Amino acid sequence: MDVQELIDGVGPRLRRLRTDRDETLAAVSAATGISVSTLSRLESGGRKATLELLLPLAAHHDVTLDELVRPARKASRKAVVRQGVTYLPLSTAPGGLRAYKVVLDPGAGEESEDQGVHEGYEWVYVMSGRLRMRLGSDDFEITSGEAAEFDTRLPHRISNPGTRPTEVLTVFGVQGERMHVRAKPKVRSR
Repeated sequence: MDVQELIDGVGPRLRRLRTDRDETLAAVSAATGISVSTLSRLESGGRKATLELLLPLAAHHDVTLDELVRPARKASRKAVVRQGVTYLPLSTAPGGLRAYKVVLDPGAGEESEDQGVHEGYEWVYVMSGRLRMRLGSDDFEITSGEAAEFDTRLPHRISNPGTRPTEVLTVFGVQGERMHVRAKPKVRSR
C-alpha cells in the first residue's frame, strides 16, 4: 500500500470511530478543540491530516496513531496456543479494551515461578476450574464464579494448579484502561 492510500484512508477511519461511538462532530470538537468544519473536512478527505490534528483525535478515540493511519488488519479470531494455554480473541475492534477466552491445560504455567510485567490493566473471571494467581508476593487461587483485577505493571503469573482444564474470561486494557463496574441496582419492594 502506498503513502497516498494510507492518507486517503484516515478520513473514513475517523468517521467510523466517531459513528461507532454515536458521537456528533460537535461532541468530538468540544472534546478535542478542533473545529467542526475541520473535523468534517478531515472525514470527507477535503483536509489533509496533520500530526497536530491526529494526536488529540487518537487520544479522544482511545487508539494509537498507527490505528488511525494504517488500515485495520483483518479481524482474526484464530486461537493461539502457547505452553499449554489457548488464547481465543473475542474482540477485534481497534484500540480500547480487548477480551479473550483463555483455556489453561492442567498444570499449565506451574512449571515456573517467573513473573512478568507489562503496561496495562487486566480483569479475570474464572468460568470453570481453578486459577492460581501470583501477584507480586501474593499467591492465591480463584475458582469458578470468582474474579480478580490487577495492574499488569505488578509482577504477575497465572497458572492452572488443577487436574482439569481451567476456562477464563479476561479483559485487558493495554494502555491501562479499566472497566467501569456498576453495582447491582437495589430491588424495590412493592
